[in-house]
Amino acid sequence: MDSLSGLAVFIQVAETRSFVTAGRALGVSASAIGKRVARLEERLGVRLFHRSTRSITLTAEGALFLARSRRVLAEIEAAEQELSHSAGAPRGKLRVSLPLVSSLVLPLLADFMREHPAIELDLDFSDRLVDVIEEGFDAVVRTGELSDSRLSVRRLGAFSQLLVASPDYLLRCGTPATPADLAAHACLHYRYPATGKVEVWPLQPGPDGAEARPPTSMICNNMETRLCFALRGRGIALLPDFCVREALAAGRLQRVLAEHVRPHAIGLGVLWPSGRHPSPKLRAFVDFLGAHMFVADPVAV
Repeated sequence: MDSLSGLAVFIQVAETRSFVTAGRALGVSASAIGKRVARLEERLGVRLFHRSTRSITLTAEGALFLARSRRVLAEIEAAEQELSHSAGAPRGKLRVSLPLVSSLVLPLLADFMREHPAIELDLDFSDRLVDVIEEGFDAVVRTGELSDSRLSVRRLGAFSQLLVASPDYLLRCGTPATPADLAAHACLHYRYPATGKVEVWPLQPGPDGAEARPPTSMICNNMETRLCFALRGRGIALLPDFCVREALAAGRLQRVLAEHVRPHAIGLGVLWPSGRHPSPKLRAFVDFLGAHMFVADPVAV
């Protein structure tokens, strides 16, 4: 800020050709103006003015520096005007990373675009662990662990996961009564993109304390594939409750081993870099999600 103040003093002296007049315009003494100019010249290592008892004129270096200084201050003034304007109406590009759960967020994002047409959404759908700050995201929506000392967090809700299969599959292959029965079934699994590990189904251990190990008939890294395969009778899948509610209500899917799934809730939230004053576009996005993203209480298991 001291450098910017020095530029303003320099421009005022260059335009008035007088320390006295420049000081009067800026509300300081001519002596103070002279000292500021001298410090600026010392820092730059060049003389900006030719001084005499009668006049002050720019040197060649001073004339060059004046043109650059005017452009710098003009850019700053333009930026201030844009920020002042944006404070009243959220606008500009908003870069957001979202998980691969489009059925939950896509309708809401469309509604956000309708309500804020001046905001340009730049959306990246991925379940990998992105670095919000290093990769330049304004915000991320994520499930699971929501704590990060570098980020501010707003919790949006929680959901559970259910084991489901189609009535056709259960009619053909039978309905498992215990986790151990899954050994004879086709099981559709999820692989975490960040680690490559296959998701562990939250099943209660058997009477002997042994953990069930469902066989693998298919592995993928998104929700839509498992939902599609389950609906088409290809096996049993573990899926978020919000993506199977309609299919369960319509009878297109049925819950499996409900009493053998451990009670659990998976958090959903929006995160953004902390320590920054949120821009109007970011505030609008976070507030909109908080007000409209309804994630019902997890289905009782």
